[in-house]
Amino acid sequence: MAKESEKIKISVENRRFGKDVTIVENVLEGMNPQMITKTLKQKLACGGTYKNGRIELQGDHLRRAEEILVSLGFDKAQIEKGGRKRMGR
Repeated sequence: MAKESEKIKISVENRRFGKDVTIVENVLEGMNPQMITKTLKQKLACGGTYKNGRIELQGDHLRRAEEILVSLGFDKAQIEKGGRKRMGR
């Protein structure tokens, strides 16, 4: 299954007006991204969306998102945490 083979990358971007957005990249269609997005949004109590192979969540949820992905069956070794990225104004 795709869950075991793909490296998931989690990072936080700082967007306009100082808003943080947590990005979960490399989420493929075979992983049921809509269900993963829905679960993350519910457990983190935030808004978010899935588009173009990445999940965008409102707020800084770097640590908690990793914990939730592990509870959904992803291996901790395949989850790569990135740093913070500053986006343009």
